[in-house]
Amino acid sequence: MSRAHILIYAKPPRMGLAKTRLAKSLGSAVEARRIAFMTLARTMRAVTSGPWTPRLYTAPDSALSESLGGLWPAGLERYSQGYGDLTARLTKGLNESPPGPVLFIGADTPDISPALLRCAIKALQNHDAVFGPASDGGFWLFGLNKTARTPTPFHKARWSTEHAMGDVWSNLPRRSRVAMLPTLIDIDTAEDWRTWRAQKS
Repeated sequence: MSRAHILIYAKPPRMGLAKTRLAKSLGSAVEARRIAFMTLARTMRAVTSGPWTPRLYTAPDSALSESLGGLWPAGLERYSQGYGDLTARLTKGLNESPPGPVLFIGADTPDISPALLRCAIKALQNHDAVFGPASDGGFWLFGLNKTARTPTPFHKARWSTEHAMGDVWSNLPRRSRVAMLPTLIDIDTAEDWRTWRAQKS
């Protein structure tokens, strides 16, 4: 099996750039930035702790040279998210990845771990795709086995809705074998934040 590539879609945790929806629902850009930094740090620890190749897809392009105080390691492969909607940006990452297992994650899921990433990669040994469902109907992870002819599964997905995972799933070939990981919380709103904190108390 080819070495897996994990594509992390993330922005620097700066006010007005990352977590704008969270900031609005919390009523505090400062608190949203703190949460964004926490989830990003947990994500980076997970993706830099395993036998796979992590690639950071970030925006804006000026962030490509940032280190965030070492939060983004100097040796981490970095790519521009490019332009357009999320479908276009995820498709760009897919097209730029070599054949083999390719996983897509964001930086909104504080419970992501190296063990879960290993489970996802292992699942792709006998499945065509794998989802890590999010509690809001989206997903915190999506992975597939890329070939030279793999079409984008992101076409017409209704992002930031409860239909996101179902839309991507419906774009997969009809007889695809799909594995499921545990459902986790993506922190996009104040309610998500309160729910996650309640689970940890």
